[in-house]
Amino acid sequence: MRQIMLDTETTGLDPSRGHRVVELACVEMVNRSLTGRHLHLYLNPDRDSDPEALAIHGLTTDFLSSHPRFEDVAAQLVDYVKDAEVIIHNAAFDTKFLTAELARVGLPSFDKLCAKVTDSLLYARELHPGKRNSLDALCERYGISNAHRTLHGALLDSELLADVWLAMTRGQDALLMDFEEDSGMDANGLRVERFDASVLTVLLANEAELQEHDAYLTTLDKTAGKPCLWRAVEA
Repeated sequence: MRQIMLDTETTGLDPSRGHRVVELACVEMVNRSLTGRHLHLYLNPDRDSDPEALAIHGLTTDFLSSHPRFEDVAAQLVDYVKDAEVIIHNAAFDTKFLTAELARVGLPSFDKLCAKVTDSLLYARELHPGKRNSLDALCERYGISNAHRTLHGALLDSELLADVWLAMTRGQDALLMDFEEDSGMDANGLRVERFDASVLTVLLANEAELQEHDAYLTTLDKTAGKPCLWRAVEA
């Protein structure tokens, strides 16, 4: 499975007002392992950044003027994200800018270019309802160091998002550890026996517990403003 962590920096908040992408970064993971095959581009937007945006990313008009325009690298982006799941923190923001840039050069919307767009912010809100779920907050929650992050940078943020995503989704593939058929020794020299899950006792929830669980899910729905992940799976 190929996944891309993507982040952008822009001249402002709204592409409909002429704001442009000034930095684009993608970090590739295959089977939940970083490959080192990154895509990192600075872009000449042919305009100044709003003061508020400049304070966030620090990319000056003078610096960006020596870099290619989006139309010069659009094919590179299209090729990179093809057939991948693209994971973005607050995907609605980045995808509206990328779609606007793509439209300028006659290309389809961003979500049409990749296999899937996943919003890690929405995922985090379902996982941690009622809590702060910015990238910085998630780094703090999962013990991921972002001490070297003074200004926002698309590449650094993509790398941090990769660490956060792995932390948020760890254990999603299996609930039991998978050992080899033959018993052996682990890395600490301790003997490891193959685990037989059939010996586990299955305890079913009683009616009172089911009602309490349903009430809890209702609370989660109200907090998130949408059906929680559990209910989405049941549906």
